Amino acid sequence: MTLEERVAELERRLAALEERADAPAAPPQPPPGEGDFWALDGLKARLAALGAERGGVLYTGSVRSPSHERYDWQYGLPTEALLDGEAGDWSDVADSFAALGHPVRLRLLREILAGRRTVAELTALDGLGTTGQAYHHLRQLAAAGWLHSPGRGRYEVPAGRVVPLLVAVAIARA
Repeated sequence: MTLEERVAELERRLAALEERADAPAAPPQPPPGEGDFWALDGLKARLAALGAERGGVLYTGSVRSPSHERYDWQYGLPTEALLDGEAGDWSDVADSFAALGHPVRLRLLREILAGRRTVAELTALDGLGTTGQAYHHLRQLAAAGWLHSPGRGRYEVPAGRVVPLLVAVAIARA
């Protein structure tokens, strides 16, 4: 094989690899032998065993962030815990939702999950405003529990908030 043929073959193989990398990922499939609603079916069985006649909700996730941290998390509640008694008053969650209600704060969370953790890294990004504005948004997110600061000028999304954050984003897009 000539050098030109070898280079042409390598270019063809590289183009095929790039095409595969650009293709959308296949949606996750249920475990073999289980139906489309395998997670829901499992939740229903669990709720029935607990005697939760009004049902419940479950959200769960297994996430590897762009910065390679891994988060495995699940949380479930029976319907009564969400709608009855004191839990029926949702005013205590308003601040948490409000903190997510600004595009700059959502971008900050996404950037922090991607590995940009210091104020210097975050304020260097275009479109975030002044350093003072960035600190304002970071404080809002921290006050609502979406961020914590393990050290001076560094921020992280608490492990127990990563999957709920991604669920909130997914719900908003549904």
